[in-house]
Amino acid sequence: MARKTKSKTTSAPAKETVQLTAETEGDDAAPEVEPIDSEDDDDVDEASESESQSESEEEYDSAAEDDEGDDANHPDEESSDFDPEVSDEDEFEDQGSSDDDEDRLERQMKDDDDDDDESDVEILEELDVVRSWPKELAGKKRAGGPNSTAVKPADRDEKGAAASSSASDAVTAADADTTAKWMHADDLSSDDEDADGAGNRIGRVPLHWYDDYDHIGYDAHGQRVVKSQSSSASKDILDRVIDAADDLEANAAGNGKFTVYDALNARDVALTPRQVELIRRLQSGAFAHPEHDANPDYVAYFSGVDPEVSGLNSDRYEKKSRFQPSKWEKLQVRRLLHRLKCGSINMDYLEGRVRDMNDLVSKSKDEDPSGDKPFLLWKGDEEDELALRKGPQHMPAPKLPPPGHAYSYNPPEEYLPNEQELKEWEELDPEDRPYGHFVPKKHPNLRSVGAYEHAVRERFERCLDLYLCPRAMKRRLNIDPESLVPSLPKASDLRPFPTAKVVAYEVPETNATKKEDAAVMVRCLTVSPDGQFLVSGDENGVVRLWEVQTGRLLRSWDLMLVLSVGEENDDQNDKSQQGEPQTKKPVSSLEWNPNRSHHCLLATIGKCAIVISTGTGGPDDSELTDALLSAASACKHGGNIAPESRAAKAVKWTSLQHKKSSKSSSNVNANTPPISAYGTASGPICLLRTNRECTHVQWHRKGDYFVTVSPKAGAAAVLIHQLSKAASQQPFGKVKGEIQLACFHPQKPFLFVASKEHVRVYHLVKQMMVKRLMSGCRHISSLDVHGSGDHVVVGSLDRRLVWFDLDLANTPYKTLKYHERALRSVGFHPRYPLMASASDDGSIHVFHSMIYSDLMRNPLIVPVKVLRGHNVVNSLGTLAMVFHPTQPWLFSAGADGKIHLFQDL
Repeated sequence: MARKTKSKTTSAPAKETVQLTAETEGDDAAPEVEPIDSEDDDDVDEASESESQSESEEEYDSAAEDDEGDDANHPDEESSDFDPEVSDEDEFEDQGSSDDDEDRLERQMKDDDDDDDESDVEILEELDVVRSWPKELAGKKRAGGPNSTAVKPADRDEKGAAASSSASDAVTAADADTTAKWMHADDLSSDDEDADGAGNRIGRVPLHWYDDYDHIGYDAHGQRVVKSQSSSASKDILDRVIDAADDLEANAAGNGKFTVYDALNARDVALTPRQVELIRRLQSGAFAHPEHDANPDYVAYFSGVDPEVSGLNSDRYEKKSRFQPSKWEKLQVRRLLHRLKCGSINMDYLEGRVRDMNDLVSKSKDEDPSGDKPFLLWKGDEEDELALRKGPQHMPAPKLPPPGHAYSYNPPEEYLPNEQELKEWEELDPEDRPYGHFVPKKHPNLRSVGAYEHAVRERFERCLDLYLCPRAMKRRLNIDPESLVPSLPKASDLRPFPTAKVVAYEVPETNATKKEDAAVMVRCLTVSPDGQFLVSGDENGVVRLWEVQTGRLLRSWDLMLVLSVGEENDDQNDKSQQGEPQTKKPVSSLEWNPNRSHHCLLATIGKCAIVISTGTGGPDDSELTDALLSAASACKHGGNIAPESRAAKAVKWTSLQHKKSSKSSSNVNANTPPISAYGTASGPICLLRTNRECTHVQWHRKGDYFVTVSPKAGAAAVLIHQLSKAASQQPFGKVKGEIQLACFHPQKPFLFVASKEHVRVYHLVKQMMVKRLMSGCRHISSLDVHGSGDHVVVGSLDRRLVWFDLDLANTPYKTLKYHERALRSVGFHPRYPLMASASDDGSIHVFHSMIYSDLMRNPLIVPVKVLRGHNVVNSLGTLAMVFHPTQPWLFSAGADGKIHLFQDL
C-alpha cells in the first residue's frame, strides 16, 4: 500500500537542500518547486509561516535535516550507533536552544498529519531497486563534501532517540529511506543499461527505413528486434486516447504506471519511481540529486593566516611553459612517426607489447633460420618506387638497340661484306663503321660461334658512356597532332576573297633602267575611294596614275622636278649646292584623300610632302577640290603658321602655282591637263618641307587633316597639318623612341603613334596617352586600324603579324608567323572581312578576319589564300599592297617593277 508525503525545496544562502519527508522553511528569494500533482492552499500558509524564522534557525534546520537524511539512509545502524546518554546541546548553544528543536519537531509532525491525504510524490513501500550506493561510500561522500555538516555520533544518538519517541516520526524515517533508495540508485551509463545486448544497435540510421518491415533493427547478437504489437505506435488514435484515460484513472487510484514510447526499440517502457522523481525535480527547476550543493562555501586558499597554505611562491602566476605544448614531446612524436614510416619500429613496439625491436628480429630468425624466402624479381612497380623516392630524380640509362640480321650466326648474303668493303671499313674509325667493331660472318651452326673478341671493350665503352655522358629527362606527350589543330571552316565557305591574278600594270622603263638591265622598284600604292584609279610611286621619284579596269597609264608626275623648284626658292639652301647633280629619291609613301569629293593625294619624297591634284572629279567635286586647295596654292611665307610656335621651325609650306620665273618650273605642270573635263588643275599644288626625311603620310577620314612622320626629326617627328588652312602644328614636345608610323582613329579623336617596339594611343582633345600596346616586335614596319576602331594590326621586319584587340588588353590577341621574311605592308579591307600581309618572300597572305558585334565572341582569323606573282630582287619581294575599296580585289607592287591586280574568280 502506498503512502503519500509532501516534498519542498529549501534554499539557504550557503546551499540548497531538498527534503522529501517534511516541508521546511525558506526565505523569499528561494524558489518553490511545484510537484507533479496539485496541492492546496495550505502550502502557501505554511510558506508564509516559514518566512518568520530567523537565519540561525534555517541553518540549524538544514543541519538537522541532513542528520535525518543520514538516519533514513542507514536504518541498520540505528540500534548500534544511537546512544540516548550522549547529547549535542553544547555544540548548538550558539545557534538555538533545545526548546526550539522540540517545537520544530512537533510542527513537522502536525504538518505530516495534515498532508497525509494530499501528497506531491507517490512513494511505494516495496520497490525493486537494481543497485544502491554502498553505505561506506555514501557516508564518505556526505562527510567529505565541502559544505556537509559534520554530525557526531552523539548527535545521531540524540536524533535517533527523538525520532523513536513517536510513531509518526518512525514513518517519516521510513519514507526518507525509500526516497534515498530512489535517488541513490546507480546512474548507469548507456552501455550498462543494456547489459544483455537485447536493445537495438543500428546506430545513427533513419528509423523510417524500417517502416515496411516487421522489425526495427538488430541487437548486439545479430538478432532482429521485432516491433511490439502492443506498443502505442501500433495503435490508432482512439486506442491511444482510451489507454491514456485508463492510465490517469490508475494513477489516481495509486496503482498506475507512467509509460513512454521507445522509438528506437519500438516498445512501451514503464518509468521507475526513481525516473519519475528525477523528472519531477527537473520540471520543477531543482537539481536532479537532492544532496547537490550549488553554492559551496568559498575557501580562501591564498590566505596569509594559515602557514601551511601560504608561502613565498603561493601568489605567483604559473609559468607559460606549464600550459604550452611541450616541444620536446613534439620532437619525440615526430621521431617515432619517422621511424614508424621507415619500418624500424611497428605498432607493437609503440603499444608496449614488445620492449625491443631486436626481439622481433630474433624471433623471425628462429622461425626461418635459412632466410631464403622466395620473392619476385620484377613486381611491376619499380618505376613508381623510383618516382616516389626522395633525392634526385632517377633517370634510367638509354637502352641499346636490339641486334639486327647482321648479328646473326647465319646472316643473309646481302649483309656479308666483300673484300672491298672490308678494306673501306678498316680505314674508317670504329664509330663510323656500320656495325662498329663487329664484322658479320657466316657460321654453319650455332656451336661454331666462338667468343666475341671485342666484348670486354664494348662493355667498357658502354660503361664510360653511362658514366661520363650526361642525361636529361624528356617527357613525351602522347597527343594526336590533329587534335591540336583548331576546327576552322572551309575556305570555300568564306568567299569572296582574291584568288587569281587578272590585270598587270606595265611600268615604262627609262634610259637608266635599260642600261642597268634592272626594273624600277614600285614602293607604294594607293587607290581612289571610288575604285576607278590607281596611283603608284617608284624609286625614281615618279608618281603614275593608272586606270584600274584597263591598266592604262593616264598621268605621270616626276616629283624630282618639284624638289628642284623647292630648293631654288629655299632661302636656307646653300648656293654651292645648287650646281651639284641631284640624286634620285624614291617615293616612300602615297595616300589618296579618303573623301570622295576631294580629288587629291599626298606623296612623300625626301624631306618633302607634296599635295597633288589628280583632276579626276566631276563638276561638283572639282569645285570642292579647288576650295580645299585654294589656301595651299596661294600660301606665302611658309604657310599660315604662328612664328612663335614649334611647328614654324619644323615645317614650311611652299606653293607651286606661282613659280614661273624658273626654267624648270615650266616642266612641272607642262603637258598635264586634267583628266576630267570639269577639272581645273592637275599636278603638284604645294610642297611641305621638313627638317628631316619624311617617310610616312596618312589622311584623316574627313579628308582635311593629315599627319606626316619624320623618324629622325626628334620631337618634330610627328606633325599634323590642315590642308584647307595651310597650317601645321607639332603635338609633342618630346617623344619616346624613334617614331616609324602614325595614323588617325577612324571614329574617335585618337592618334596611333608607332615606334620600333610599341604603339601608343594618344587622345588629341585631352592631350594625354590613353594606352600603350606592347607588340613584342623588334622593328615595326606597317600599321593599320580596322574600320570599327577596336582592332589594330601591326607588321614587323622580324616576320611577325600582330593583332591587337583594344577591348581585351594591351598585349597581342594573336601573333601570326606565316611569312619567311620581313613584312612590308599589312591592311584591312574597308568593306569585306579580309586582311592581307605582304612580305619580302614575294608572297601575299590573305586572311578571313571576321569581327563580330557581340563583344563576347572573339574575332575569327582564318588564312584562306596565298598569292604569288612577284620575284625577289636584292632580297626584296612584295613591297606594297592595298585592297580595292568596294570589291574583294587586291593590288600589289614589288621590287621587280610589276603591279598586279588579284580578283575573286
